[in-house]
Amino acid sequence: MAKYLFLALLLTAPLAQAEHGADADGYTRPLEHLKINPALDQREFERSTLDALDIYDPWESWNRRVYHFNYRADQWVMLPVVRGYEKVTPGLVRTGVSNFFSNLGDVPNLLNSLLQLKGKRSMEITGRLLFNTTIGVFGLWDPASRMGLDKQSEDFGQTLGFYGMPDGPFVMLPLLGPSNLRDTGGLVVDFAAESQVNFLNVAEVSSDHPEITLLRAIDKRYSTPLRYGQLNSPFEYVKLRYVYSKARDLQIAE
Repeated sequence: MAKYLFLALLLTAPLAQAEHGADADGYTRPLEHLKINPALDQREFERSTLDALDIYDPWESWNRRVYHFNYRADQWVMLPVVRGYEKVTPGLVRTGVSNFFSNLGDVPNLLNSLLQLKGKRSMEITGRLLFNTTIGVFGLWDPASRMGLDKQSEDFGQTLGFYGMPDGPFVMLPLLGPSNLRDTGGLVVDFAAESQVNFLNVAEVSSDHPEITLLRAIDKRYSTPLRYGQLNSPFEYVKLRYVYSKARDLQIAE
């Protein structure tokens, strides 16, 4: 009986306290002392919010045209091709294709990790390359991830940012999507490095068999979660620009 009486006292204590004007945390009617700034201008608030989203974009007019081109290309070409790829290709095969090209991508990941003097990360990427290329049969499987060696992403744009190069103007690339001037140059360097390394002889074979390059492009679109228009907002371009820029800052800082 005493136990139930004690519980009843506990449950009714906050109510009794509230009746005497004190909240459960000890503050007395804090909302009564809340003051609203009467000079607050809603337009100024909206303007400051937009300023927080502002990214250096001197080529915005052109970038918006490219953004709409990408939207239409996605809607009319890329996504229908991806859906056809999903229908005619078993899931196991799609996973193997994605793993294979992901394994190739670890080559520039390793080079850029070394350039940034990231010793531990370089060792992890080296381990991924060794395990996935051998045990994983040229990268068709990904045993390294099951061993705790997760996929890392390092590119030459990040390397330049690591050493202090500013990102420069925002750039919307045809088909490739959001980027900036620094990262666009980094893409060119990474592509050249992968071609020169010619890991598993893929770069040389791809020059004679363009269908490999086509398959890689389809897999890239298949494995990229971004879908233009998915935000269902007239401000999607601004949001996409902001998210890309801030995400790159975080990648460089890690």
